[in-house]
Amino acid sequence: MLQKDESEKFIYGGILVPTRLLIYCVYFIVFYFIFSVISGCSSTIPTKKTPNVSSLFNDSEFTAVTIPDTDAIFALPEKLKIEIRRDYARSGGITGTKVPVNKWLAEYIDAQNGGFEYRDHFTRMASITAEERAGNCMSLVVLSTAIADVLGVPVKFQDIDVEPIWDRRGGFYLVNGHVNMKLLHVDQPNTYSMRGSEILVDFLPERSIRAYRVKQINKQTLAGMYFNNVAAEALVKNDYDLAYALAKRAIELDPYYVNSINTLAVIYRHKGMDELAEKAYRHVLQLEPKNITTLYNLAIILGEQDRLEEWQQVHKVLEIARINNPFYYFDMAQQAYFEKQYQEALVWYKRAVDRADYRHEFYFGLSRAYWATGDQRRAKKNMEKAIDLSLDETSQHRYKGKLQAMLRH
Repeated sequence: MLQKDESEKFIYGGILVPTRLLIYCVYFIVFYFIFSVISGCSSTIPTKKTPNVSSLFNDSEFTAVTIPDTDAIFALPEKLKIEIRRDYARSGGITGTKVPVNKWLAEYIDAQNGGFEYRDHFTRMASITAEERAGNCMSLVVLSTAIADVLGVPVKFQDIDVEPIWDRRGGFYLVNGHVNMKLLHVDQPNTYSMRGSEILVDFLPERSIRAYRVKQINKQTLAGMYFNNVAAEALVKNDYDLAYALAKRAIELDPYYVNSINTLAVIYRHKGMDELAEKAYRHVLQLEPKNITTLYNLAIILGEQDRLEEWQQVHKVLEIARINNPFYYFDMAQQAYFEKQYQEALVWYKRAVDRADYRHEFYFGLSRAYWATGDQRRAKKNMEKAIDLSLDETSQHRYKGKLQAMLRH
């Protein structure tokens, strides 16, 4: 636990994950990456003094990279703006009576009915998203915000405290959170609507997220989350200079959004700049003294530096959180499988599935383990499940080949 290696872990929201995790707070990548995806909000604590974050940065260690201005995230081509206004003006038909502009906008996006393709790990500016009509929930919110600006529709941004969705990509673990938005009512002539009506823009139906805690955030915080997402995506590609510039912008936009500071610390760790990483973690703990992610990351640094008394105080609080990480069980299952301990592997794979029943590789592992034990029926069933859940062609081709071999057996 005190040795530095690729399997180091830290905690996000009570979940144990490797240090190579990025939080996509709004996929959040979410990331955060970050990824540490998709799940902070400066709008909820406006009376507090803005923390001084300038001391967290060290520009001299990175090559300067040009990144988009914050306003550019929400910018649309002038030609598209004209088309949008014209399309809404024509929506009234011969009578001239139009649906409320917020309802028309939601139908124009049509996220819940396939008009906008969900694509994970794909955070893009509004101009790009408008062309491709695809992206993650952050991309959807950014595009919808841009169009709402064109039509004068007020909006409300929401950070949804959903159960974390796990992914593994490029050697990193990603925890995806979620954001959405509501389009608010606008009084207009020649429209019919109930005053005060709000229209949800989301891939998910509203009933599916009612049970989750919702935090209203402002546009500046949303922009910070956006930059944290793309910082996490850059870090997955080992582009540290770009990741640093993006994470810095995210922190400057919302210094209370601690996931961005944790992303910065992960960048420092990968650059071997542990002193700056520790400084960033301790800054987070000044804002959130019980932030589990940061406590665990700090414990790793303390252990590597043989500051064992400090390490032990932090680590004993965190060890139990390991049981929430589905990839912990998956890795244990993989180890048992390759050691030909197939019954033990089945136990671990099932525990991984219990915690993340959306991961195709967990079912693939179950299938192989069942096949090794002679249970061909369950092996085929789980291979079919792996195929259903897999979105990339490479995995699907691999799984289908395995299934065909099973069927011929």
